[in-house]
Formats: sequence, structure tokens, C-alpha cells
Amino acid sequence: MKQIFSILILILVIGFVVVQLFALKSQYNIETHAFTVKKKYDAFEIRTYEKALFTSVKLPNNGFKDAASNGFSVLAGYIFGGNDKKEKIAMTSPVKMSIQDSMTMLFMVPHKFKKETLPLPNDSNIEFKEEAEKTVAAIGFGGWANAKKINRYKKDLSAALDAKDISYSNRFFFLGYNAPYEVFNRKNEIIVELKSEN
Repeated sequence: MKQIFSILILILVIGFVVVQLFALKSQYNIETHAFTVKKKYDAFEIRTYEKALFTSVKLPNNGFKDAASNGFSVLAGYIFGGNDKKEKIAMTSPVKMSIQDSMTMLFMVPHKFKKETLPLPNDSNIEFKEEAEKTVAAIGFGGWANAKKINRYKKDLSAALDAKDISYSNRFFFLGYNAPYEVFNRKNEIIVELKSEN
């Protein structure tokens, strides 16, 4: 019995390691939203993001966990073939989510697609959004994201910007870079769009 238990534990450990190695390798193959770092501070940095096309879905504001889960399911369904062409579209990074009174989740569309060439979603709640180049401030944190952490780092970013007299909008977003099953090297960020006078 003890030997069987040991074998089961070993199989679980090997399975866990394989999944984590697969997740790590997958990260390197994912297209990301390109940006240029303009200036680094101790607590945050200023970036300019390139213009990009996104798929998006508006979410009921019933808490970060539920909204994130529902939004991911809807958009993942679209890119995994839930469209008029049954076409699979590559996952991109990061997953972007507004953290204002109304919540919206966004997946960046791979650069090979144009708005006119994207397959139409089966779910009528999905919209395509073209975002212009924008300058933001960004602060990062590790581990699994939750509403408490997001609120904390949103406040930290606001305080750091106020201390440097940098003007910012009320357009805050959460950026998530990892799949839920990834344990190591988890990366999350809060960004806010800066006002043009900066």
C-alpha cells in the first residue's frame, strides 16, 4: 500500500513538472502587446503602447473573480473556434481587464489579422475595438491576482504618480500574463492611461 501511494505521489509530481514546463515554454511563443519604456521610477514605469486591435466583452460588475472567469470563457470560446469560420485564433498576452465601475475584458488580436478579416463571433456580446497608441504608467506584482491585491496596487500606483506630480486619467486596467494553472513566475500589472500634458 505504501509503495502504491509513493508511486502515485511520484506520478503527480512528474505531471506537475511537465505542466509547468509546458506553460513556461508556451509563454515564449505568445505574441504580446508591444510597448516602449519611456522612463523608469523606483515603483513604476512609463510606457508607450503601440496601437492594436482587441476582441472585448463587457461584464457585469459582480466582483473581479466572477467577471474575470466569465470574460475569459466568452473570449476564449471565440478564439478557440466559436466564430462563423470555426477558425482558431492564437492566444496573445496579456489579458487586459478594465477596473472601473464597468468592467471589460480584452484579448489583443494577433497582428496578422485586420478588423475586416476577423471571423465574426458566434456570441453577440463580443466586440472588436481598435485602440490608438497610448502612454501609460505601470506597476507590477506577483502571485495570483484578486480584488484586494488589484485595489492595493491601484492605490499604490496612484500615490506614486501623485508624488511625482504626473497627471493620469481614471482609465485603470489589470494585465494578467499567466494561465491559471501556472505556478511559477506569475506576473500581473496595473496600468493607467496618462493625460497628454505629461
